[in-house]
Amino acid sequence: MTNARPIAGRVRDRSLIRALTHGLMALVILVLVVTDLGMATAMAEDLPGAPIATRERIEVAQVQRRRTLMDMLFGPREEQQRPPVQEVRPPVQQQQRRQQTQQRSAPQQQQRRAPAPQAALPPPTPTVEKNEDATRLAVFGDSMASDLARALERAYAEDPNIVIIGQGVGSSGFVRDDFFNWPRTIGEQITADSFDLAVVMIGINDRQPISQNGQSLAPLSDEWVAAYQTRVSGFIEQLRRANKPVIWVGLPPMEGGGYGQAMAQISSIQRLASYAAGAEFVDIYERFLDEEGRFSAFGPDISGQRVRMRKDDNIHLSAAGADKVAFYLNQSIRLFYRGGGGISVDVADALEGTDAQSMLRPPYQGLGQIRLLEVAGAVISLTNTQRRAGDLISASASPPRDAGTGFSLEDLVRAPEGRADAFGVGFVPDEEGEDDEEADPTEPPLSEASLR
Repeated sequence: MTNARPIAGRVRDRSLIRALTHGLMALVILVLVVTDLGMATAMAEDLPGAPIATRERIEVAQVQRRRTLMDMLFGPREEQQRPPVQEVRPPVQQQQRRQQTQQRSAPQQQQRRAPAPQAALPPPTPTVEKNEDATRLAVFGDSMASDLARALERAYAEDPNIVIIGQGVGSSGFVRDDFFNWPRTIGEQITADSFDLAVVMIGINDRQPISQNGQSLAPLSDEWVAAYQTRVSGFIEQLRRANKPVIWVGLPPMEGGGYGQAMAQISSIQRLASYAAGAEFVDIYERFLDEEGRFSAFGPDISGQRVRMRKDDNIHLSAAGADKVAFYLNQSIRLFYRGGGGISVDVADALEGTDAQSMLRPPYQGLGQIRLLEVAGAVISLTNTQRRAGDLISASASPPRDAGTGFSLEDLVRAPEGRADAFGVGFVPDEEGEDDEEADPTEPPLSEASLR
């Protein structure tokens, strides 16, 4: 009986603890339910214009998302498997949010939909007005000269002191004078004084027979070459007699074996004729060859970029090719045109004003003569016979000084002391008493200044 009482007390204590635990759990669950219902009710009351069906959907959604004590203790396992419940917004709130979203996105859409700037041509290059006394540079020749004239216009577009005059005639040349007579035309231009400096580029149409004295000369035959060179030389002579500087531009290499060789030969004839007549010649042949020395329609331009140098016919120059020729031609133009109005053909004598000016030397005959000697080599007389060494040894001695011609070797090497050519054996002028007595009294004595 004594042990039965403590056991009964323990049972009652456990029942009491269990009842308290269940009560606390029921209280917590009740608090959670009341809290969720209060939140749902508050959200429904905040939307006075919402219909009853909408409020019920919100309450159902809140009840479905309600968490239990087990969820709080062990985690929301069911919520991970259950698909998320989308919140149903009232129509009024959706419209307000849509309006706000549209207002916010309107500036962005305007920025995105702003029209892109339209492409336009670059502004025209301002033209430089040429001076009244500007140098007039005329470009004569065939269609190649026309392309070169346009390139020179681009090169000197901003120079007010030079005007480019294009005088190119397509399909013309020095062979078909019945089609276009260049010697007669250049004479008319000289008479009219229409230019100051002449640039000539011609020849791509000249591989044709020449009619002369009722005969037809085959292209590039000996008779044809002589007749062609005569016509070119006569053309240049007209300009030289009128004191018009001439710059002749050679032909570039051409495609094709027969035509290319013919153009190279014609350009060589023009070069020799130009040198012989005293004209400047600009050789551009090697400037348009590739690395292997062959014809190429492409090549580096004046900026070093590889571009097309010819047009589709592989004969005429493209804009880049013509600009390249103008670049090399500019170096020769600067010999006569120095940036101001007019031109100058005077060549300064480097020895003018010095003692060497009176030395025996060949007269200056122009750069053309010098270039001709460079091409032809040294000029050797074929008629004068050279004196043999035996003739020089057996030749008579020079006449004595008394005869009035020549001088002795002693007079040649005599020099006063202190002069550069005395070499330590010079004489003292004051101690030459005996020489003074023997000297001719009619001759004036040498002064110290003259000896120096």
